[in-house]
Amino acid sequence: MKNSIGSSVSLTLFGESHGAMLGAVLDGLAPGIPVETDYIAHQLELRRPAGRISTARREADAFQIVSGAFEGKTTGTPLCILIPNADTRSRDYAATRALARPGHADYTAWLKYHGYEDYRGGGHFSGRVTAALVAAGAVCLTALRRRGILIGSHIARCGGVADREFEDGAGDIAALNEKAFAVLDEAAGERMRTVIAQAAAEGDSVGGVLETLVLGLPAGVGEPWFDTLEGLLAHALFSIPAVKGVEFGDGFGLSALRGSQANDAFALDPEGRIFTKTNRNGGVNGGISNGSPLRIRCAVKPTPSIYKPQETVDFLRGQEAVLQLRGRHDPAIVHRARVVADSVCALVLCDALALRYGTDWLGGEGT
Repeated sequence: MKNSIGSSVSLTLFGESHGAMLGAVLDGLAPGIPVETDYIAHQLELRRPAGRISTARREADAFQIVSGAFEGKTTGTPLCILIPNADTRSRDYAATRALARPGHADYTAWLKYHGYEDYRGGGHFSGRVTAALVAAGAVCLTALRRRGILIGSHIARCGGVADREFEDGAGDIAALNEKAFAVLDEAAGERMRTVIAQAAAEGDSVGGVLETLVLGLPAGVGEPWFDTLEGLLAHALFSIPAVKGVEFGDGFGLSALRGSQANDAFALDPEGRIFTKTNRNGGVNGGISNGSPLRIRCAVKPTPSIYKPQETVDFLRGQEAVLQLRGRHDPAIVHRARVVADSVCALVLCDALALRYGTDWLGGEGT
């Protein structure tokens, strides 16, 4: 099982949904990066379920930093964060242990791990493990922010309802990073909540699209071919449970345009700096950042745990069956996944920047 990502700055995740605790190890961080426990707690709060549109499972996420930080700063040695699981109900999964839940990893996990996997709540495949990712991501977001690099995501679409687009980049990001339900248009957000609540009342679920904006990333970050900036980000974003599509800039929409429409014209600003007049390519040319904002969209599928009867197979008995789920499940995950997307992007960008400028570029006093 491969649970690590990154070359210069790397992350390792461990733990299961119903195990004793989850954890993350960040290795390769520069010394001197502030470890802001209040900010880590804030980020975990943005991920936490709330109200009728989320699971009833309520975890306090009382994290502990057990290594790699001293007197509020990273030391440069591996940073380890632990998060205990407290609100588990493992009995909800005993009756369906051998039933392959449609859309879940039960069957593929059984094939790969020969029945030794922890199946409770999806085990290591559960979205619960993203809590550790968010805690680690908060440290990376802090390091980037000190270098003038800002990251924010909003729910661009959910249940057929569209949010407005980014307009004031820095202002929009600042507002989004304080919101539990990350939309730019509150009226659209209210309609999304209504659609999610309706799906929940019907025992069903909905998906959505997240759009992430990255401001302040220097030009020249990334590699051609196999380690393109898009490739590194997509690799990591596809690790988020329920993400089934990733596109940059106008993405698939570019295929319907002519080159004269799809190309981003270059120009000089009054100070002589190069910029692009449009940003259809999402801030990347040839796998390398061009100085324009990164624009990334992730398609998040409907939560596969629904309360409607579903056809399946008992893979231990080799029999067809009907699955009727019980337990506590999210009718939508997109609003909780946006802080995970921010965290993943921060991790990848810290790694790419450390490779470009050296590990210490992220530490010290910043700029």
